[in-house]
Amino acid sequence: MRKNTVRPTDIKLHQKSRVLEVTFADGRRFEYPAEYLRVYSPSAEVRGHGPGQEVLQVGKESVNIAAIEPVGTYAVLLRFDDGHDTGIYSWDLLYNLGVHQEELWREYQSRLEQAGHRRT
Repeated sequence: MRKNTVRPTDIKLHQKSRVLEVTFADGRRFEYPAEYLRVYSPSAEVRGHGPGQEVLQVGKESVNIAAIEPVGTYAVLLRFDDGHDTGIYSWDLLYNLGVHQEELWREYQSRLEQAGHRRT
């Protein structure tokens, strides 16, 4: 954890709407759709083991978060209902995913389109 890491003060899972809501100590609050968190998982399965090894995640429109488990004082492990459970989401990563959500989501949709996949 970096020295200037902004820590969450509240984490709520809204199962029905498939949204993880996180409020940080600086007052910022982000709502992350489960699909967004799943396709940007920090796991090697998604990101690969180095630059250029990323694996485009398709067909994750209906994925939900089945469980949230703390990892020390620096992160959470998200268990998804599609069986994916190897990504550890640090506070820094969650904050970054929140700040850049719009642009990252557009990038993901563009990559899907280029791959010929249509979200249902």
